Amino acid sequence: MRRIDRDLIDVLKWVGFAPWSLFWMSAAIGYGLIFRKDPHTPLSWARRYWSPGAAVISGCELTQHAGFVPQPGKPYIFMMNHQSMFDIVCAFIHVPVNLRFIAKKILQSIPFLGWYMTVTGMIFVDRRNREQALQSLQDACDKIRSGIPILVYPEGTRSKDGTILPFKKGPFMFALQAGVPIVPVAINGSINILLPGSPFVRPGKVDIVMGQPIPTEGLTVQDRDALMQRVRDAIIDLHVQIGGKGGDKAQVLAAEGKEGVSVTESE
Repeated sequence: MRRIDRDLIDVLKWVGFAPWSLFWMSAAIGYGLIFRKDPHTPLSWARRYWSPGAAVISGCELTQHAGFVPQPGKPYIFMMNHQSMFDIVCAFIHVPVNLRFIAKKILQSIPFLGWYMTVTGMIFVDRRNREQALQSLQDACDKIRSGIPILVYPEGTRSKDGTILPFKKGPFMFALQAGVPIVPVAINGSINILLPGSPFVRPGKVDIVMGQPIPTEGLTVQDRDALMQRVRDAIIDLHVQIGGKGGDKAQVLAAEGKEGVSVTESE
């Protein structure tokens, strides 16, 4: 296919993808303003309508491999490797529960996106204010224990070549504090759907799979490193299983100063 034809198709996909996303975000915001105590319904719209439609518009061929099936109403922390912002679309399709994210506080001020994240009950953390950040994480722990599942990216940023990067400590401190199971999730191929810095979605194949839950109940801070190793090993094994590059199992921990809580925006 000639480049000019491919560029035209990319533009047409964006013409479809952007209004589709804006429509469902606007619907969720409108619903949230009327029914302020029901974030679950607009989240279910994202899972049932927006994400499948976004996958069709983008030309994403998503293969969902058999694995763990979470039980609705039970608390989980899903930890997934991060290849692109399109990971969110694939996660909404594959994980059959209404997911929340831990996000930077600054995202809350972005029109539409911030409004949408607010009405759907996303958890915002202002890491410039340590006291507020700790309170936000405590609130998140209370929410997850009540049965609200959360998705985090333990790498903390998108992998540039698809390999599994070292993990940050923050998500595991959070998991230990919450005391709920960690479900490892591996995704491969989304790096080619939505490239960093590009607004255009491209067709491609994506594979995703969930592994068996890893318990945290009864573990302490002294168990953190072993827990990190176990979760990272599980994600690497799942990644290889679905055709990914995996990663170096010896490089578990992110560099000094890069071990904070992972959020939905790359750091």
